[in-house]
Amino acid sequence: MVTVVFYEKPGCINNTRQKQLLVEAGHRVDARNLLTANWHVDELRSYFDGMPLREWFNPAAPAIKNGDVVPAALDEEQTLALMQQDPLLIRRPLMQVGEKRRAGFDVNDVNNWIGLQVAPAIAGADMEACPRTDNHHCEISRKQPG
Repeated sequence: MVTVVFYEKPGCINNTRQKQLLVEAGHRVDARNLLTANWHVDELRSYFDGMPLREWFNPAAPAIKNGDVVPAALDEEQTLALMQQDPLLIRRPLMQVGEKRRAGFDVNDVNNWIGLQVAPAIAGADMEACPRTDNHHCEISRKQPG
């Protein structure tokens, strides 16, 4: 089993479920706050290697949901600058094992990468879509220290 550096938004229901799956599979989780990390552009970019730009974003981010940020209208440089200013825009979680990094938590991809022990019902489950219907919780969480 491996140690997973896991950048999350504290209080996020899905990040909590994702960490639980990792621990149940025998992995050690080093959870860190995505919102307070000091992101360097090159480091942040490394989590998205091979991913289309539109998949770098958290579609539940308030700035996207209310139309202030339109991912399709941005290039890579603009995207990274905005993500440094507003980490809620970043697709979560960001994970690192050794030198390998990735964004998001597709159960099948994570299983192929480091191994998970998941029930068949979970194997196809969407572990990324925010189950909350409002943005209020996201705004409150962003303001919390830690």
